[in-house]
Amino acid sequence: MKLWVLVFINALAVALSLSIINFYFQQNLVDFLITFSVSLITSYLVFYYLIERFVYSKIKLIYKLIHNLKLGKDLKDALGEYVSADPINDVELEVKEWARDKKSEIDRLKDQEKFRREFLSNISHELKTPLFAIQGYIEALQEGDIDDPEISRQFLEKASRNVDRLTFFIKDLDAISKLESGEIAVNFARFNLTELIHEVVESLELKAKKYNITLHFKDKYHSPTWVYADQEKIRQVLVNLLDNSFKYGKSGGNTSIKTFELHDQILVEITDDGIGIEEKYLPRLFERFYRTDKSRSRQIGGSGLGLAIVKHIIEAHQQTITVRSTENIGSTFGFTLQRDK
Repeated sequence: MKLWVLVFINALAVALSLSIINFYFQQNLVDFLITFSVSLITSYLVFYYLIERFVYSKIKLIYKLIHNLKLGKDLKDALGEYVSADPINDVELEVKEWARDKKSEIDRLKDQEKFRREFLSNISHELKTPLFAIQGYIEALQEGDIDDPEISRQFLEKASRNVDRLTFFIKDLDAISKLESGEIAVNFARFNLTELIHEVVESLELKAKKYNITLHFKDKYHSPTWVYADQEKIRQVLVNLLDNSFKYGKSGGNTSIKTFELHDQILVEITDDGIGIEEKYLPRLFERFYRTDKSRSRQIGGSGLGLAIVKHIIEAHQQTITVRSTENIGSTFGFTLQRDK
């Protein structure tokens, strides 16, 4: 509501009240009109001055302050000082909007704090397990109570495996940190996705046999599929997703890779017939260190960062990754790439 409208309504109410009282006692229409006119003009001028001087100017100042704070320094300088035509109404809207923004910001900060605590706890656990194992094996060897060379060799091999686990963990942690900060550039180039998938499948055949899983990439996928992306990063995506399907697959199971041509994209799907994932876990599956079955995941190994790295790589390509899964039936991970025509 504009200032003059507010003042006029108040002045009108006062003028009508005085005029009606005057008419009640005088019973004279002329006196009624004179009283109404004088009261209206006088009340309007007095109210306008008082409200403008002591109320409205303060509201305008508050509004300008809130508005300029929301704009920020750079945008405020570009637009100059802004004065609303109706600050009484606008200041209410601005304050409500500002309150909503601050509430959302506080909620985000709470979520970030919770995530930070979980992140530190997970890092601590991931580092502590192999470090304690290495420490135990080394202390046993240092004490000199082990005379059997074969047992000593086994202890050293186990310590070495835990060092490798630490190395892989730190490497993955460094990779995801650089991906999130944008330090690793995405080198877009045209390449044959079909050829890349064949290369990845061949390189992982021995690992698939170790888990007793059969890899399928059908013979029909021999014609070139040209995409525009970072070939080495997409190689890492394929390796991580296939490795994940091995770890959570079943012995004697299958993992298949399929590609589908969309309008301006290529969809790649990796499907396994493993243990699957409960629906309630799917929204958090790509979070760092998130594990649906912690006891099984610890036994399997891995840094817990594989799917998070995959998500960051695909999002760096401005594409999407999805997952659908049914417990005890299997899972399908799908991601899109820009098609090169």
